[in-house]
Amino acid sequence: MPIKLYNTLTRKKEVFKPIKKGHVGIYSCGPTVYWYQHIGNLRTYVSNDIVKRVFLYNGYKVKHVINVTDVGHLTSDADTGEDKMERAAKKEGKKASEIADYYFKVFKEDLEKLNIIEPDKWPKASEHINEQIGLIKDLEKKGYTYKTSDGIYFDTSKLDDYGKLAKLNVKELRAGKRVKFGEKKNKTDFALWKFSDEPGLRQQEWKSPWGLGFPGWHVECSAMSSKYLGKQFDVHTGGQEHIPVHHTNEIAQSESAFGKKPWVNYWIHFAWLLFKGEKVSKSKGGLYTLSQLEEKNYAALSFRYLCLTTHYGKPLNFSIEILSSAMKSYLRLKNIISEIKKSKDKKNKKNIETAKKQFLDIINNDFNTSNGLSFLWEILRDNKLNDAEKYELSLDFDKVFGLDLDKEEKIEISRDVKKLVAEREKARKQKDWKTADELRKKINKAGYIIDDTEKGVKVKKK
Repeated sequence: MPIKLYNTLTRKKEVFKPIKKGHVGIYSCGPTVYWYQHIGNLRTYVSNDIVKRVFLYNGYKVKHVINVTDVGHLTSDADTGEDKMERAAKKEGKKASEIADYYFKVFKEDLEKLNIIEPDKWPKASEHINEQIGLIKDLEKKGYTYKTSDGIYFDTSKLDDYGKLAKLNVKELRAGKRVKFGEKKNKTDFALWKFSDEPGLRQQEWKSPWGLGFPGWHVECSAMSSKYLGKQFDVHTGGQEHIPVHHTNEIAQSESAFGKKPWVNYWIHFAWLLFKGEKVSKSKGGLYTLSQLEEKNYAALSFRYLCLTTHYGKPLNFSIEILSSAMKSYLRLKNIISEIKKSKDKKNKKNIETAKKQFLDIINNDFNTSNGLSFLWEILRDNKLNDAEKYELSLDFDKVFGLDLDKEEKIEISRDVKKLVAEREKARKQKDWKTADELRKKINKAGYIIDDTEKGVKVKKK
């Protein structure tokens, strides 16, 4: 069954056709590791994970690369401002490498909590300077670069199709030459290599054929993706904010250097997480990190569940109330799976194959997790299926969802709640049902549910 995906480059839903049969190469824009990644960032990585899992579910061999930006990302997309890594190092009084290592470690911990499969490669920009210099030299030989007092720039006027990904009206942009943009020839030109203002002032700077300095932000992705995936590959993913500048510039320099058109066959972009109608961003405080949500007793996979309830291409509204609702649904789903797990019902192979085919049809239609989740709930309510069939299907679908539906939840119960549970058990033994009922209500109010089973009392989160 074919995978259909929405390609930003063509603005159409297309049937996926790999460059190499049975294989798919995916490059995803990774974190700039100068601070904690907030939940808006993490929605993008959950979406990346779903794309990857759907390809794996369809039997593809996936090679996935996510870069780590630890140098060259300036505070402005216009090639001005401080390097985010250098600024963070100054602020915290540490080495840039220490900053990068720490925040990358925290980021990877967040991915693990969200059950996100790690990529095959985590290339760091600072460890691929030679590759970036090599790419710039190739562009220079082909006549796409020019030098200014602050760096080496890519001349976008050399391309007739610059801005095709974002559908930019380049003529209109270039007509605005009244706007000052320094020594750049064109407003849309971008830095490939930036010169150090003063040798030794920066922590991260390297010798190059053009002078001491550091690479521009965009060049790292072209250099590292081509090293690990080849000069043409299948899928490039990232947040929608990268369309007009970062990904547009990646295409310009890559197709100019490699002579491959298209450089990437399919571009997939993920919509933003919204809070009160606005994009969640670091500049606005970042709203929450995953750890902050955990401190409020929200399981990390509840946030993953919330992400799956909305198609990756649509904005996702976030609030604590919305997350609470998602967590209730997620825990209820886990409880149902736990209850049907030990079923001895005889499975009907035809029932299972029919349902799997239906799920594949849903999920292969542009990675539609929201419809996929709805279908799982339909399956669990379907009286024509027995518990053993429902259990097998749930686990099969979870290969895509990544919700650990079969994993027993470790419930951490506070000392106060444990005390209430013990008091209730004592009241029940004494057949003091009124007190037992009052204690149940208190436990319920504290966010827990009591189940009285043949094997004793079980405490679950609401």
